[in-house]
Amino acid sequence: MGASGSGRLDRASADHEAEARLLSHVRPPDWVNPAPRDRYDLVVIGGGTAGLVSAMGAAGLGARVALVERHRLGGDCLNTGCVPSKALLRSARAVREARLAAGLGTAGSHVAADAREVLRQVRDLRAAIAPNDSAARLTAAGVDLFFGDACLTSPETAGVGASVLRFRRAIVATGTRPALPPIPGLADVPFLTTDSVFDLADLPRRLLVLGAGPVGCELAQALALLGSQVHLIDIAPRVLPNEDPDASALVARQLAADGVDLRLAARVERVGREGSGVRATGSGAAGPLDVDADAVLVAAGRTPNVESLGLAAAGVRTSAGGVVVDDRLRTSSRRIYAAGDVAIGWKFTHAADASARIAIQNALFYGRRRVSALVVPWCSYTHPEVAHVGLTAAEAARSGAGALTVPLGDVDRAVLDRDAEGFVRVHHRAGRILGCTAVGPRAGELIGYAAEAMRAGRSLGDFAGAVFPYPTHAETFRKLGDAWRRSRLTASVRAAFARYFAVARWLP
Repeated sequence: MGASGSGRLDRASADHEAEARLLSHVRPPDWVNPAPRDRYDLVVIGGGTAGLVSAMGAAGLGARVALVERHRLGGDCLNTGCVPSKALLRSARAVREARLAAGLGTAGSHVAADAREVLRQVRDLRAAIAPNDSAARLTAAGVDLFFGDACLTSPETAGVGASVLRFRRAIVATGTRPALPPIPGLADVPFLTTDSVFDLADLPRRLLVLGAGPVGCELAQALALLGSQVHLIDIAPRVLPNEDPDASALVARQLAADGVDLRLAARVERVGREGSGVRATGSGAAGPLDVDADAVLVAAGRTPNVESLGLAAAGVRTSAGGVVVDDRLRTSSRRIYAAGDVAIGWKFTHAADASARIAIQNALFYGRRRVSALVVPWCSYTHPEVAHVGLTAAEAARSGAGALTVPLGDVDRAVLDRDAEGFVRVHHRAGRILGCTAVGPRAGELIGYAAEAMRAGRSLGDFAGAVFPYPTHAETFRKLGDAWRRSRLTASVRAAFARYFAVARWLP
């Protein structure tokens, strides 16, 4: 057998091994559900981030806990979201860095990515991280783990197969799944979502991405760098439409530079087969839309997993957004709480984690912690990254808040890295931070400074007094603090200082 055939077999074997390792942790093939105990302090439905944090946290406090998962532990974050996507983005970033090598005074050349190898490594890394969300870790913590479809049969019981779990409290943490837009013909063509794209053996030569939100932009950019011809379509007039318009413009410019064909303010009206591929037709601001591709990737939002849970039987109300909860995460049934994507507006792993911690305290200890008190930042991991916390630019403008902006071109580390496209913008009132947008290669790290300052009630003036290592991107916040202090030096203040120094010069 030739080398290329041997290589294909080796990769197929490695993929099979990675999948087997993953399942051994998140859905062991030989798993036998335990016999239910008399009554649980807490039953958790859903084994994603919110469910795992709820179960592990409650068990760590000494509670008797059961967790039910219908598919794989780890939820979207491990299996189809944060973990595989960030592994993919790292490989794409390596391609960009290699292409930019000549501009750094080193040998630069065209780099062709081995997409099959990249995808294999993504699956391997996912399996490597899986022990953190594993069945073994849960059982070692004392959690009774049940695999199967959970159904609430009353306000204090849940069924899993033939087992009945009685509980004092329950937390619904069933998450969300990719939403499918009502486009005629879409269901009749092979399409991808985040649930399936990371299982590809190779990348499609031509890819149509529907949706220019964070997921669509991240994957479109990464897959274009890795070799696909990508068309990105959205009805919105700009990418990342919920972010600062200046941030959207920077990302759009970089997407185009990385080879993504942007079709914005465009509506796909029909999708159908075209030979062995797919054709999307519609209309847009630039005229008729007609795009051919080998595959379609749908990145058009999420829909909550609330079906078949028996929520109505338990007296739990739902809406189009998921399980209806109050500010303390309690549902309309007093014994049942909900956490994570199925219940809160922030659809992020870190927000799911934070909400689960609130749900545990309020459910088990009659706590009074509120979701509205959280300060939750987020980040789109495009290049440049776009991170945000608090008021948006539009909300800040309506509230009359002031704004201060430091371009990355004023930050020495960004200049030295030859990556100074971006900015950090703070919206404030009298120096108190109300919102912040960071755009740049380390925006996801920088936004934590603003989020913590907001949570702790710190002001921009506090940043002026902070000492950051030089040269770092973190210095951006010292520059914002300095800018705030300079803004307070009005003409009258300067005149007062001038009078003081005029007198001081005559003093001993």
